[in-house]
Amino acid sequence: MAVTAWDEVRRTYQSFTRAREYQKWVEGRKFRLLLQVGRDCTLAVISLGLRCRAGGHAWSGRLSISPSRKVLALIVLIGRSDRSKELEILVLRHELALLRRRSGRPGFEPADRALLAALSRALPRRVWAAFSVRPETLLRWHRQLVARRWTYPHRKPGRPPLARPRRELILQLARENPHWGYQRIAGELKRLGLAVSPTTVRKVLSFAGVPPAPERARQSWRSFLRQQAASTLACDFFTVETLALQRIYVLFFISLATRRLEFIACTPNPDGAWVTQQARNLVMQLGEQERRFELLIHDRDTKFSRTFDEVFRSEGIEVIRTPVRAPNANAFAERWVRTAAATASIA
Repeated sequence: MAVTAWDEVRRTYQSFTRAREYQKWVEGRKFRLLLQVGRDCTLAVISLGLRCRAGGHAWSGRLSISPSRKVLALIVLIGRSDRSKELEILVLRHELALLRRRSGRPGFEPADRALLAALSRALPRRVWAAFSVRPETLLRWHRQLVARRWTYPHRKPGRPPLARPRRELILQLARENPHWGYQRIAGELKRLGLAVSPTTVRKVLSFAGVPPAPERARQSWRSFLRQQAASTLACDFFTVETLALQRIYVLFFISLATRRLEFIACTPNPDGAWVTQQARNLVMQLGEQERRFELLIHDRDTKFSRTFDEVFRSEGIEVIRTPVRAPNANAFAERWVRTAAATASIA
């Protein structure tokens, strides 16, 4: 059977049609491959960006913007011919070789690592030599991506710790109100809108070394003197033996806050009238200096008569008499007497 010209045209058209369909199939496969790679890159980088944002990293914003740019760049490659792509690959490879010879190790940002790690999983292992890093580095980056994808923020077990301002407020209330217990402090905080249990108050006070309310309300003599030192005077006698074997009695008044002698006088015969007159002289001196004291401490010596105490009470100064045979109750005066005796022995 003879082949007509029409049969030849039909065979040529069919061959051309099959070639066009094959080319479309190849281009469609490339398009699907590029879409799959772009989707993998986008999901990996977006998940990394979300994890970084939850962890508080500064570069989470970059990772959330860069995937869209990369996907658009991959889609643009579809419309280009194979020849132009191959030429561009050769140029880029040559430029990469030049850069490797000129500069040292490049610095990769988190977005670069995420993209290279995602692309490495879509390419066969034999073409990994095109990357500027070793295959071990690519695998390590990919493991980090997977770890960050499935790593959730770590939270310590138990209740969260109490805020520092609230702890300081609890300590302030306990120190300023020594008679308040744990229940009272928790109730006062509740009135301020701060929910704190009495157990938490007890833990905070125990950690700070603050005792409970009964022990906190007690005040020792030493703590009393420390609080009232600025407005407290102490007085006492000590004796000095002269070369003529005469005993001189020295009366002194010392300030507990400054350890300074406010007044001093001496006599061989310290009777009640003389001691009372020295009290008046001290009161006049303090009035001229416009200094104010509220407490006077002295022992139970008989030379400190009632008229002596009345001179200070008339000026609003409360007189405190130490217990019997308790020199430590007037420790500041006793210490100054010891210092004066030691200085005299050295001289």
